[in-house]
Amino acid sequence: MAWVGFAMVSVFMLLILTRRLSAIVALILVPVAFALALGLGAEMGTMIMDGVRKVTPTAMMLMFALLYFAVMFDAGLFEPAVQRIIRWVGDDPLRITLGTAALSALISLDGDGATTVLVVVTAFLPLYLRLGMNPLILGVMLLLTNTVINIVPWGGPTARAASALHVDAMEVFVGLIPAMLVALLYAFAAAWWLGLRERRRLGWVAGRPLLQAAAQASEGKASHRPRLFWVNLALTLALVAAMGLGLAPLPVLMMVALALALVINYPRLAEQKERIAAHAENVLTVVALIFAAGAFTGILSGSGMVDAMSQAFLEAVPTDSGPYMSLITALAAIPFTFFMSNDAFFFGILPILNGAAGQYGIDPLHIARASVLGQPVHALSPLIAAPYLLAGLLKRDLGELQRYGLLWALGSSAVLILMALATGAII
Repeated sequence: MAWVGFAMVSVFMLLILTRRLSAIVALILVPVAFALALGLGAEMGTMIMDGVRKVTPTAMMLMFALLYFAVMFDAGLFEPAVQRIIRWVGDDPLRITLGTAALSALISLDGDGATTVLVVVTAFLPLYLRLGMNPLILGVMLLLTNTVINIVPWGGPTARAASALHVDAMEVFVGLIPAMLVALLYAFAAAWWLGLRERRRLGWVAGRPLLQAAAQASEGKASHRPRLFWVNLALTLALVAAMGLGLAPLPVLMMVALALALVINYPRLAEQKERIAAHAENVLTVVALIFAAGAFTGILSGSGMVDAMSQAFLEAVPTDSGPYMSLITALAAIPFTFFMSNDAFFFGILPILNGAAGQYGIDPLHIARASVLGQPVHALSPLIAAPYLLAGLLKRDLGELQRYGLLWALGSSAVLILMALATGAII
């Protein structure tokens, strides 16, 4: 069964890496085909349903969280911050790099990397080009902040890790908060250093007239509700406080918050439908992916493959290194997530690492946390769309972006791992 399990994971990864099938299709059809080949057709339905039930809370949380933050963005909750940051940076390269990092960190809270890239590049790229600053610095600021903030429970990596190992996404996130904050300090330290270097390179002198019309914040949209800014801010802060206090399960909090956000900002039924429809494609893709992952992990676990694969992996790991499986997972996540997609790693490799760790009594929660610490490097992977989008907007080659940002990304992952170890988030 170990060899069958490795074969199933390999086929899944091959189909994903070669783009023969989408992640959703591969997550469903590959395990079904292997289950039928093993003669498990009678038990397959039960295995799949067991796996789907385990990921249902995560799917619910993701669906309502993505919609909530999308509605807040549509309503203009982040708009004043965008305006103030743009006015504050002026034409000072140091302030511009710090402002880039600050805006990226703020917008990244919605859990959607594409939105963050579009907003930040639109706001800041004209300034970089007008002053002659290196646009790749903008890319690095996005990389170092977005990948760290994306550890939030509704972010893709944490949600995938929680789904694959059937742990609570909020627990994964809470344990990593100290590491995340220190990694953000690292990002702002990088912004400070790069900004000072650009100051010297460009010969910037204080008191030079500010650039006019070089950096305009996004124009007001019909969906914006500026009069409701304080109400939306209070609602969001209340949601964050309720999450921190554990007043209710995370999916329930997100459901209630979304309903209130829609009623407050868009009381008309037509407006509510329009806002939901505007983000339905992105939400549907994520939720479908989570349920498909439930089918994959359900068969992988129910058939006994995970146990057999874990035992085989365990035999390959030196005996004295077994208790350090959390650290091994964190280090392995860096190359694995660079050379394969998040789906292939979290749903294919991570359950095997977790099974091996379980032999030493290591909590799956620690393995889940360790698995997301390689995301800064993953963001430069040539196998995902994000770096192509960013490089295209910056009008730079992907190779340039990778060469410029890889060392910074490795540094960010190193900070995350060291702080996770120091705070006991992983052991």
